[in-house]
Amino acid sequence: MTGKGNDLEKQVMAAVEFIRRHDRFLVVSHLNPDGDAIGSTLAVGLMLEYLNKTYKMVNEDPLPSKFNLLRGSDRVLLASELSEDEPYDAVISLDCADFRRMGELHKRVQPETPLLNIDHHATNEGFGTCVWIEAEAAATAEMLYALVNGLGIPWTEDLAKCIYTGLLTDTGGFRYANTGPQVLRIASEMLDYGVRASELANVLLEQMTYPQLVLLQKSLARLSFAYERRVAWVSVTARDMAEAQAANEDIEGLVNYPRNIEGVEVGLLFKETGEDTFKVSLRSNGKVDVARIAKSFGGGGHTLAAGCTLTGTLDQVTSQLVKEVGLALE
Repeated sequence: MTGKGNDLEKQVMAAVEFIRRHDRFLVVSHLNPDGDAIGSTLAVGLMLEYLNKTYKMVNEDPLPSKFNLLRGSDRVLLASELSEDEPYDAVISLDCADFRRMGELHKRVQPETPLLNIDHHATNEGFGTCVWIEAEAAATAEMLYALVNGLGIPWTEDLAKCIYTGLLTDTGGFRYANTGPQVLRIASEMLDYGVRASELANVLLEQMTYPQLVLLQKSLARLSFAYERRVAWVSVTARDMAEAQAANEDIEGLVNYPRNIEGVEVGLLFKETGEDTFKVSLRSNGKVDVARIAKSFGGGGHTLAAGCTLTGTLDQVTSQLVKEVGLALE
């Protein structure tokens, strides 16, 4: 079991009881789902399937095609595909730092609906009727390892691949500071169940789409620095996206390029999502709590990886955010 203490054990058992108590579920995660959100969603789907529960997996945005190698990926519905009168008596929210991170889907969830909130973001607001927040966990998938065992569900290769995917992607291929002993123990156990580590690493971390390569070329042409090269950032415009014929999934990983430059403490990616609207990804090398900065702008995340949305011109939002990062460096 991940984490420490009786409180965590109580949270796990409360989650187990929540799932056993209800029969028809809506399983949801956050906008622009990443590997942890997707792996966790599909893992919970497999658990509910084993328990003979009725469920629908839903997301506001489509899953990146590279996750097609996970069983159940073809069963995740878009929010727009969900019937207005879809029958369900409980919701399981995974990897959502706040209720609105579900996107428009959150408007479909009635306040009185039982909701199990499983997440590892320290900035989680604690929404839901049953809340399991474990900020020390590297990924929501790490928490689900305890849930599988708590429910007494037998491990299969398909289930193990989902858990491993969440661990692999949220730790940057087991390279980030959140890669603790428990993460590696779980990952090792997943290999025992048939997970092919090299295959998943190649597809999920190494391969690049052609549009992604074009965006990288365009964004690095605008690479900028501040505060004696301790802050670096790149940007992607709507025109870039159109010219590259890129999808949201092609943005993934671009923020790591400015962060990985020697001497840089914080790397930023500004992505234009609408007129005078930019989604910002923040990555820290350890000295700056970017979750605190993101939260001050209405966003959230982890100490080393966070995000927020700002309005204004690119120059305005860049100046505003870089200034806040600079203050955090002092």
